[in-house]
Amino acid sequence: MAQPPQAPLPAHLQAALEQSRRLVRKRALMAAGVAVVPLPGLDWATDVAVLMRVLPQISQAFGLSPEQVERLAPDRRVVVYKAISTGGSLLIGRLVTRDLVMKLLQVVGVRLTTQQAAKFVPLAGQAVSALLTYTALKAVCEMHIQQCLAVAQQLALPAPD
Repeated sequence: MAQPPQAPLPAHLQAALEQSRRLVRKRALMAAGVAVVPLPGLDWATDVAVLMRVLPQISQAFGLSPEQVERLAPDRRVVVYKAISTGGSLLIGRLVTRDLVMKLLQVVGVRLTTQQAAKFVPLAGQAVSALLTYTALKAVCEMHIQQCLAVAQQLALPAPD
C-alpha cells in the first residue's frame, strides 16, 4: 500500500534538519578517526564528548534548547513540555549531562561493546571500531533529530533566533 505524500517541511525546519545532519556526519567522522587509535577508553571519552556538544546544537537548531523553551510564553512552554514528554525524548528542552549521554549510549551499547573488542584485532579491528563508532553516533543523533523534528512540527514552532 502506498504511503500518502507528506507535506513539505517549512523552510526553517528543513534548514535545521540539513544543518543537524551535516554537523552529525562531521562529528561522527571525527570520532571514528579517534576510534582508530588503539588506546582503550579514548573512543568512549570521545563519543561522550561529541554527544555532549552535538545534541544541544541539534536541539538549538530546532528551537528546543532549554534556553529557547524557557523564553516562550508560560502557556506555550507547558504545551512544549507536554509534547516533549509524549514523544519520549530524554534530551529535548533539557540540559545534556554526562549521565543522560551515558543512558543514550546504552541504547547502542551492543555496538560500542563490539567496538571495544574489535580494537584489539590489528588493522581490521580498528577499521571495524571506527565504523561502529560512526554508525552508533549517527544512530543516536538521528534519533534525537527525528524527535526534535516531530516536536517542532507538532507545535509549529517559529524559526529560532
